[in-house]
Amino acid sequence: MATILLAIVLGALVYSVLSILAAIRYLRVPLPTANSTEAVSILKPLSGLDDNLESNLRTFFEQNYPAFEILFAVRHANDPAVAVVEKLQLEYPQVPTRLLVTGEPPCPNAKVFSLSHMLKIAANDLVVMSDSDIRAPSNLLRNVAAEFQDVNLGVATCPYRAVPADSFWSRLEATGLNTDFLSGILVARMLEGMKFAVGATIAARRRALEGIGGFERLKDYLAEDFVMGKLVAAAGYRVILSSQVVEHCPGSSGLRQIAAHRLRWVRSTRRSRPAGYVGQLFTMPLPVAVVLCLADPAWWPVLPLTLLVRGAAAYVVSARVLRTRINWLLLPIEDLVGFGFWLAGFFGHTIVWREQRYRLNRDGRCEVLGEKRAHVQGIDSSYFPHIEK
Repeated sequence: MATILLAIVLGALVYSVLSILAAIRYLRVPLPTANSTEAVSILKPLSGLDDNLESNLRTFFEQNYPAFEILFAVRHANDPAVAVVEKLQLEYPQVPTRLLVTGEPPCPNAKVFSLSHMLKIAANDLVVMSDSDIRAPSNLLRNVAAEFQDVNLGVATCPYRAVPADSFWSRLEATGLNTDFLSGILVARMLEGMKFAVGATIAARRRALEGIGGFERLKDYLAEDFVMGKLVAAAGYRVILSSQVVEHCPGSSGLRQIAAHRLRWVRSTRRSRPAGYVGQLFTMPLPVAVVLCLADPAWWPVLPLTLLVRGAAAYVVSARVLRTRINWLLLPIEDLVGFGFWLAGFFGHTIVWREQRYRLNRDGRCEVLGEKRAHVQGIDSSYFPHIEK
């Protein structure tokens, strides 16, 4: 048993070194310098009054770019997010915006349903799809549009740094996101190229989306971002990891919310990439080294070596690529907690998303369990004549 654990630790240390090399390779890619004024459509699906919603959305209204529109979609006209959008529309009358009421989605993935409605009326070929908890730098559209001057580019994933709230659990999750999440993407990018998309901000060509059958192909998948990139790459378009980093601001969450979110992530990842999910064991050097030392204390020298290599990899990805600080006290705790959630991901096939329970099928598709629960109820959209149905 100790021999097997030692082999896994050594493999995990190799992975950590690869993540350092992959990060350096990403940093050496020249930033786009060409100027582009191509018009962009920003697609923003909304549901409820998330923490920091107004400040997050404001960053998209304040883009330093000459030509863009923002499309919003809510399920119901009395969604509290509507009032936030209205306020920003009054503050930024120069920014073209439209707000849609979609109704309850007939498919499992409500986000995809909203995106499909917005894409139909989007005025431009280049679209940026972004979640409500994302905060963008003012040059987001300028840099993304410059990257899309490559006519073969179909999808670009924007890496993000997590900005935690004040709670311990939020800071713990942010530590993992800022040190582990991007590492896996960078290593995959280096070894096999970007054949997938992930993250909460994705830019895409309309023709690339239409070339894979549109959002109709994605409506039954929970990990629609991953499938989108996979299909676009298979259709012959380039998929890249953008040079533009955005901020993920999930707001304040307690243990229950964080646990539900992380279980959703690990279970959906296991369904989307079953072999890759098993291989994630090799991305966790510290927990495996701890287990090795418990099984055979004679191997204790492995532990400080693991801490050193793991720390170096976390620093390069977090501080150099994402340009954010690491909480070094939380890093080993997060590694052990993340290992626990990884183990939990092998069990169970249901998740909770936006207060709705889903069953995950083996092919990555999902099904709604029970009746769909609307976040807001029953005010007719005629009360909001500016909102489109």
